Amino acid sequence: MKMLAGLLLAGSLSAVSLPAGGQTPPPPPPAEAKTTASAYVKAAGMSDLYEIDSSKIAVQKSKSPAVRRLAEMLIRHHQQTTAATVKAAGKAGLTPPPPALDAGHSASIAELQSASAADFNRLYLAQQVPAHQAALDLHRSYSANGDQAPLRMSAKAALPIVEQHLKAAQALQSGDHGAHTGM
Repeated sequence: MKMLAGLLLAGSLSAVSLPAGGQTPPPPPPAEAKTTASAYVKAAGMSDLYEIDSSKIAVQKSKSPAVRRLAEMLIRHHQQTTAATVKAAGKAGLTPPPPALDAGHSASIAELQSASAADFNRLYLAQQVPAHQAALDLHRSYSANGDQAPLRMSAKAALPIVEQHLKAAQALQSGDHGAHTGM
């Protein structure tokens, strides 16, 4: 009976896009990152690092070929967007430190590391969708209102990549395991 209740609870939770245990997805970037170069570079680097680290976990833990394909794509693309941001920062006269995760992003990573096999895909996707929504908002805002032209151009170039990631994660979250994740 206890097992049946657990299965029913797990089934009802899988229909909800919130992660198990009440953990929230990675926090959004600070408002100043939408207009100020140094804050943008830090936030974009943190976002990319979270995507890379969380996706490396997904490649290891997910049993779903579609989720693993998404994760592999995210790793590859976010390595590229990090390199583009660092290059643009140099053109803007900045020398950014290596990307680092804050406490919120680290907690999300820890949650993925400790997730059960049964909960992993749901949890991973429940983090990816809002993380990509926040990244899309960051890049869209900075590309329109940022204070450094090279970084505005880099942010604009990141938009279609992040949009593709968001659509793929949303499709997988809604149960479309044939979601296009190639580029």
